Amino acid sequence: MKEYRVKVEVKLKPVVLDPQGKSILSALRNLGFGEVEDARIGKLIELTIKDGSADNVEERVTEMCRKLLSNHVIENFDVKVEEKNV
Repeated sequence: MKEYRVKVEVKLKPVVLDPQGKSILSALRNLGFGEVEDARIGKLIELTIKDGSADNVEERVTEMCRKLLSNHVIENFDVKVEEKNV
């Protein structure tokens, strides 16, 4: 059984209003960072999973995202799997 480190990045879909991102954009501009064009907020979920196959891990985590970790109506997600060096 191998151990895998999985990173799931969840972001709002581009068409969904991001009030937190707009607040950060405004604050950055007020602090003098006028070069910032846009800001969007997301979340990063890190998992450690034991399994025999990276493909199986990706499939299972995708299922986790669809059932719990993301809201498919307003969010997109990206799964990255890497073998953990023990």
